[in-house]
Amino acid sequence: MTEIKVTPLGAGQDVGRSCILVSMNGKNVMLDCGMHMGFNDDRRFPDFSYITKEGSLNDFLDCLIISHFHLDHCGALPYMTEMVGYNGPIYMTHPTKAIVPILLDDFRKITVDRKGDTNFFTHQMIKDCMKKVRAVTLHEIIQVDDELSIKAYYAGHVLGAAMFQVMVGSQSIVYTGDYNMTPDRHLGAAWVDKCRPDLLISESTYGTTIRDSKRCRERDFLVKVHDCIEKGGKVLIPVFALGRAQELCILLETYWERMNLKVPIYFAMGLTEKATNYYKMFITWTNQKIKKTFVQRNMFDFKHIKLFDRAYMDNPGSMVVFATPGMLHAGLSLQLFKKWAPFENNMVIMPGYCVAGTVGHKILGGAKKVEFENKQVIDVKMSVEYMSFSAHADAKGIMQLITQCEPKNVLLVHGEAGKMVFLSAKIKQELNLDCYMPANGETASIPIKVSLPVDVSRKLLKSVLHSYSPGVDLDIKRPRLLHGTLIITNTDSNPQFKLVESDRAMAELGVKQHTIRYTSSIRFEDCKKTSSTQLSEKIHSYLKSRMKHPVTLHPDHSIVISSSVMLRVDMSTDDDKDVYVAWGDDDDAIGSNVVKLVHELQQSFSS
Repeated sequence: MTEIKVTPLGAGQDVGRSCILVSMNGKNVMLDCGMHMGFNDDRRFPDFSYITKEGSLNDFLDCLIISHFHLDHCGALPYMTEMVGYNGPIYMTHPTKAIVPILLDDFRKITVDRKGDTNFFTHQMIKDCMKKVRAVTLHEIIQVDDELSIKAYYAGHVLGAAMFQVMVGSQSIVYTGDYNMTPDRHLGAAWVDKCRPDLLISESTYGTTIRDSKRCRERDFLVKVHDCIEKGGKVLIPVFALGRAQELCILLETYWERMNLKVPIYFAMGLTEKATNYYKMFITWTNQKIKKTFVQRNMFDFKHIKLFDRAYMDNPGSMVVFATPGMLHAGLSLQLFKKWAPFENNMVIMPGYCVAGTVGHKILGGAKKVEFENKQVIDVKMSVEYMSFSAHADAKGIMQLITQCEPKNVLLVHGEAGKMVFLSAKIKQELNLDCYMPANGETASIPIKVSLPVDVSRKLLKSVLHSYSPGVDLDIKRPRLLHGTLIITNTDSNPQFKLVESDRAMAELGVKQHTIRYTSSIRFEDCKKTSSTQLSEKIHSYLKSRMKHPVTLHPDHSIVISSSVMLRVDMSTDDDKDVYVAWGDDDDAIGSNVVKLVHELQQSFSS
């Protein structure tokens, strides 16, 4: 029995700052490297001193995997590589590699250029960091070193998001990152092989939620937006640049076209154009409908959605504005919130999860006043609506993925502690799996049974199948015994095991075969009235009536069963007669059965 050790440096019983350290079979892999949006000090980055107190991380980490471009999964990447020190391999998908540096630089501008924060990475550090990244394709097996390999699967959620299978020797884990099991207007549903890993590390953001139908949510969203603009109000929709933004833009664009509405819809400047280019570049990552219609009509060329200019902030009348970032913790969305919050006609719709500490989390909790760092206090009189268009799997989706993947153990991350407790109990009760939920800095040790893969020769497998009588149904789920010779090769580095038939093994190893035969004798007493010839004939008849194997009586009155078990009656005595049964090691089961049947016949003679 060995074990896999998992230590969350972030996202352990918490949402944000995803950073999971996994140790398996002597390899250390880091899964994601995010920042926490709820903190503006050192707590926003993972505590890498857990891995090493001083010096670079190169001696301790074998590779780093980034699941997708959201900052709570990749935001600490330049800090880790350029400021702490890490030069090892970094893996992410092609869309993620293209989008990550732009989002990192946007956030750096907000944090450093506008807020004046120190101890933050520079533009050059982002460029240097991205040079170390190796892009991966879905379902491609990447050999990190001789023992460690990874494979990416489609995760839905956002453009380029991937789940990763990590394999070291006979052990494997699957890390989901963030994923969505329901297809939406621009992305497909997450999918993974039935790969039966030793451990599935799954997000649990909505671990206690089962969402209503997508169509109902979309209808409610459109009704709320329409009602607000009918009254002359302004609607603020905080979003992240890529993902839910495109989903809701497609929804509003279609509704505006159908209803012939003239109220302006705006999107934060520059991001629409960038997003469209990414979707054009990585069209294979979108859903089937968009792929089919993309040549005739680009779903992301919006007729009703225009670029937003900051001068529009004070414009009178109704408008709908998509602004970044999505949790109201900085940027244009926060500026618009401060400007529009004191007015009752206005509305803010939060379409996704908000981390504790952000303004979004505070107003969703019912706060009527929000205090900012400069002691500015804003009265919240606008309507605050939460409508889950989040691209995370709900409880039903998480259970669906576990069933699809068939892991031996489950570990939950990226969720609130209370929700994890509920989901963990559900997994144990319904799926009978051990479920772990370590907090940040806490190590979960998952015991793993060692299983050695053994190649079995085709001839040996066929011999087992052919041992069944014709017409008898095979129970495919029942375990069977294989009798063969186990050969181990390459014992120094990576042992290979194969099970072959004995004669082939001896031929390969140049060993001469030794035959072992067994002989058993059964005495029939007081048989004066029965001659040896008659006894042979009676035994032959009795065995033939009781056995499925062929039983042959030879002219010398010896009996052969299944060509290898021989039975002979001693002809030298008249009174007591000895019956000798001989068989080889390969036919031990048949030989033992013959002895048992002869004993039965002998008992009938005695009585």
